[in-house]
Amino acid sequence: MPASEPDNHSGTTEKSTNERPDDTVLDPSEVSEDGVPPVNEGEPSGALEDTVEDEDESGLSEVDRLNAELSQLRDDFLRAKADAENARKRAQTEVANARRYALEGFASELLNVRDSLDLARAVDLQQTEGVVESVVEGLELTLRQLDSAFERFSIHELSPEVGDKLDPESHQAMSLIESSDVSPNHIFQVVQKGYRLNDRLLRPARVLVAKAPADESSDG
Repeated sequence: MPASEPDNHSGTTEKSTNERPDDTVLDPSEVSEDGVPPVNEGEPSGALEDTVEDEDESGLSEVDRLNAELSQLRDDFLRAKADAENARKRAQTEVANARRYALEGFASELLNVRDSLDLARAVDLQQTEGVVESVVEGLELTLRQLDSAFERFSIHELSPEVGDKLDPESHQAMSLIESSDVSPNHIFQVVQKGYRLNDRLLRPARVLVAKAPADESSDG
């Protein structure tokens, strides 16, 4: 019986099974201590460089923008401060002028009154005919001019009537007069008129105030 020939098929199959044609042989110098080959070592890639440059340029542009805004805000602040200072100075000047020339308009009105009084004083008193009429006419004209000036500047007359109740806000009692005709605490006589500027009292009306007669008070 002939000797059995070696099985070439089985040897070939075993050899092909043990070989790993897809494995890559690595240089030991390229393997790190932990056995993992390095990744992306060496110079950074072009894409990474572009990213860093973009971030730097973006940061610089943001700083420039903030500096420009800060400069603009500083200019606006200085301009507003200067405007406020100028406004304050103008207000001070206007207040000073208002105090200095507050009576200018009223004084101009009084000049006409003064002229009328001068004309009345210039009347020849040696003349007997028509002198009194001329003086009275001049006084009436002067009073009308003065009343017109008072009305223009909101100066109102306080002239209470006899029998009006005493008003401490507008009247000043000069004395008490016994009277059976006028009720107590009512005006018996007006001594001097008062005046009011708008709502401010310039001078109270000076009056005499009635009180009950002594015999009536004793009987009560």
